[in-house]
Formats: sequence, structure tokens, C-alpha cells
Amino acid sequence: MRQDEIWDADAAVRYDTPGSGMFAPEVLEPAVDRLAELAAGGAALEFAIGTGRVAVPLAARRVPVTGIELSRPMIDRLREKAGEAAIPVVAGDMATAVAPGEYTLVYLVYNTISNLLTQAEQVACFRNAARHLTPGGRFVIELWVPELRRLPPGQQASVFTCEPGYIGLDTYDTLRQHVVSHHFRFDDGRQAQLFRSPHRYIWPSELDLMAQLAGLELEARHADWSGTEFTAESTSHVSVYRKPHL
Repeated sequence: MRQDEIWDADAAVRYDTPGSGMFAPEVLEPAVDRLAELAAGGAALEFAIGTGRVAVPLAARRVPVTGIELSRPMIDRLREKAGEAAIPVVAGDMATAVAPGEYTLVYLVYNTISNLLTQAEQVACFRNAARHLTPGGRFVIELWVPELRRLPPGQQASVFTCEPGYIGLDTYDTLRQHVVSHHFRFDDGRQAQLFRSPHRYIWPSELDLMAQLAGLELEARHADWSGTEFTAESTSHVSVYRKPHL
């Protein structure tokens, strides 16, 4: 499954869930608040900008936002909310595409760096972020912590969500650090709709090493956008890396 095949027109139409899920105010507003603070009055670049879930409200805070996005259908959905003049977007891979200008903030939200399926691509993504940052600028990543402790010995799958009309299931390939998320949606009928997405999971320590290879330094890590302490029990983290001054 290539990323451009996954994030097709159907996925773009289903992506937005206004007021719920990742679009719920209690999920979105703390992220936008923190990113606006970290931009520190400068311009921001979002890798994998998608349909503008974060970029549109961040731009409404008067933070100039540019995006990089691989999926043309996702860009088309964004264009229904904001024109090119308001939020410019470069079509391309976040590991290699270059946006014009320099930025005080580059950010990747909601586990998106894991969409790059090799370690080399993920390192290239860090280097691409560093390439765009001004000295003192920050690269922010929101990412889940691999939940391998939930896997019973000898099993390769784990249910991460089970609720009426929806089951979420992850299958793991621990040799390659790959996980495929399976999203089953169904009603009272006999049929279910399946959406699958492959990922390469990254341990926080491995993420820090990628940053070092790109010349970035870990500035802060919290369990969420609100600044909750990151502990061994945290299921996700928001990590802030800084490009040193020359």
C-alpha cells in the first residue's frame, strides 16, 4: 500500500469529522494553542498538512502557515476551506519536498511521521525539517508510543478500540517495526467497511537519535499538548526539537 493510494479521494472525503474525533475542540484547541506559542511570531510549515485540520485554525491565529502534502485529494479538500494565498501548499513527500522560505516552526501532528515506512525516510524527514528552520527554530512531532506491552506472547495483533459501530485493530511486524492499523466500521447489517493504514513505529529514544543526526536538540517532551508529564505509562508524546543558533 503506497501512501498516495491510501489517501485517495474516498479517504479525503471521510477524513474530516467536524466537532468529533481528532476534530473535537478538546483535542484540537490545545494543539493549536501550543503550536501558536512555539511559532513565536514567525511562520510555520506543516508536513502532511492534509485537509487543514490544524493549519486552518492556526492561520486564524495570524500565524502564517505553509504546507507540504503528498495527497492531491487532501489538498483539494483543504482548498475548500482556504485558498492558495491564505495557506500555500507544496505537493510532494514530506521527507524531500522543499517549501520556499524559512520557518520558526515545522510540525508533524497525529502520528504522521510513522507514515514513512523506513528508518531512512524518517531520518530524511528530520533533515528536511532542519533544512527549513531558522536558527533557534523548532520541529514538533506528535506521536504514539508503541504499545508492544499489550501483545500477549506469540500474538501479533492487539485491539486498541472497541465501541459501538467501530473496532480498531493493530497487527505488528516487530522485526521491521511495522504496524498496520485496521479500522472496521459497521452498522446492524452483515457488512463492515475496512480502512487500513501501514506505519513504522518509532521509540522516543530512536526519535531523539534521528534529531541528532539532523543537527537538532530535544528541548521538551510531554505526554500531550497541554504539557502533562511524560512517563513510562504515557501512550503518546509531543516532542519539541530545536535547531541551535550558529
